[in-house]
Amino acid sequence: MNKPVTEPQVAGRHEHLAAVRETLKEHAYDAFCVPRADEYLGEYIPPHNERLHWLTGFTGSAGMAVILEDRAAIFVDGRYTVQVARQVDGATYEYRHLIEEPPLRWLCEQLPAGSRVLVDGRMVSLHWVDEARRTLQGADLEFVLTTDNPIDRNWEVRPTAQVREALLLHETFTGEASRTKRQRLGGDLREAGLDAALIFAPDSVSWLLNVRGQDVPCLPVLLSFAILEADGSVQLAVDPDRIPAGFHEHVGDGVTVVPECDAQKLLMSWGGKRVLADPQTANAWTQLTLQEHGAELVPGADPVLLPKACKNATEIAGARAAHRQDAVAEIGFLAWLDGEVAAGQLHDEAVLADKLLEFRRRGVGFLEPSFDTISAAAANGAMCHYNHLDTTPGRLEKDSLYLVDSGGQYAEGTTDITRTVVTGTPSAEMRELFTLVLQGHIALDQARFPRGTTGTHLDILARQYLWQSGRDYDHGTGHGVGAFLSVHEGPQRIAKAWNATALQPGMIVSNEPGYYRDDAFGIRCENLVVVREIDDPAHEVPMLGFEALTLVPFDRRLIDVPRLSDGELLWINSYHARVRDEIGPLLEEADVQAWLDQATEPLER
Repeated sequence: MNKPVTEPQVAGRHEHLAAVRETLKEHAYDAFCVPRADEYLGEYIPPHNERLHWLTGFTGSAGMAVILEDRAAIFVDGRYTVQVARQVDGATYEYRHLIEEPPLRWLCEQLPAGSRVLVDGRMVSLHWVDEARRTLQGADLEFVLTTDNPIDRNWEVRPTAQVREALLLHETFTGEASRTKRQRLGGDLREAGLDAALIFAPDSVSWLLNVRGQDVPCLPVLLSFAILEADGSVQLAVDPDRIPAGFHEHVGDGVTVVPECDAQKLLMSWGGKRVLADPQTANAWTQLTLQEHGAELVPGADPVLLPKACKNATEIAGARAAHRQDAVAEIGFLAWLDGEVAAGQLHDEAVLADKLLEFRRRGVGFLEPSFDTISAAAANGAMCHYNHLDTTPGRLEKDSLYLVDSGGQYAEGTTDITRTVVTGTPSAEMRELFTLVLQGHIALDQARFPRGTTGTHLDILARQYLWQSGRDYDHGTGHGVGAFLSVHEGPQRIAKAWNATALQPGMIVSNEPGYYRDDAFGIRCENLVVVREIDDPAHEVPMLGFEALTLVPFDRRLIDVPRLSDGELLWINSYHARVRDEIGPLLEEADVQAWLDQATEPLER
């Protein structure tokens, strides 16, 4: 099933590596760090900016290559240890763990004192640069930032950048005009004694201006950054070809478009001013340019992050509408899948992913997937970020499990759902493990918590049943989700690792505990939920809770009913009744309706 790196691929990558090494030698650099990132530090990168892939062949969402004169290493986390061996030539690159053996520490151990380490300052955050500078200087290594990237110098056959006009998102979708947002946030800057804020993340810019982009697959953001002034005006650094007719009327007075080629001049013009900038989310180049030309950098969180995360009533209504459309597609697909398996048609993962996309495309308002579908049969499901596009797609196996994690971008909102289904008859162990995961999902869904509670406080609720049986999963339990924006949105998160952002009404997060058995199968139960206020006169203090947005049945065949408490049994039956009542009337095919009726029948002891 594994797809090894082919000889032509290896030869091509060797040529790329040799060309980069020659450039480093010409300029007397001893090492070059290549992160999986582009100028905007986004999770999704357009093809013409996939520098790490061009150099190594690696397609994962996180990683870094380090190039020395006679050695090279690629660093990935636990999600990609299998994938990196499939995609990157092990005779050329050493495989290293990104967390357990960080690249900077590895460099300090490999290089002699006085060596020069090169990094493109546009591809890393200022926080990373500050850490790198301290670490490397401690080993007497010289740290050099550049914008003259050796890969850009040598990438001869490079994909053409897509430049499409932005979409203007009407107030019926956003619930608030751009001018109002800008004035409100500008007022916050004034109260803090600041002249401006660097709004760097493209999804923050897109939210602030009520626009969306069409240039990055799965991520509908306008590739740009902006300076938000204390009076609410904005200077937007963007390719003018991305600005559609009617843009200025749409955003309102006070937005000036600065050609992207003049971005440096824009930053230089803020000398003598106090500018808020987020060292975690903005690249080092923008912040250092501000600082080097006299601006006083005030470190702090991107002021758009929290308002963007707390959806207003219009955005929440849109999310509900998007999830209803998405449920119709997902239910249609699951009904089709059951029919195919019953007929002995055990398709491969690519066919299944394409079929699910076909169902989504039938829906009103669907624009594109919100991420590459994780279509994982049997043992491939044990890799929680598996991508069938990176290997030879596996096939469904009889009496095994199929995990499908997918989502859509709709004008009304963004969806993300995982369902695990059995392809035949499940084993007792499969039912036991699925039920433990589902119990964690139910516990988190039912949580009640006071204001000030963070996702870290709640994470144990989803893991408790697995922990009691001596098991766990190696990923977060929940991530934020945007409103027709990024499917992975901060600052909130539900995970073991500390997250200081309290959950607030209007935040959309995922609820996705899982379990993964190496070389066997994977299980994940994921809904999106919205944080809401709980109106209960019996509560002595105000409480918050979750409302499920995702409305798709869980596989009843995998639920070990005797393991459920009375409350858990009531929850699953009530949830399935809601799915049937809300989504059933939207289904047009009688056979799909019949499937849903059966899939949501009440469970009994």
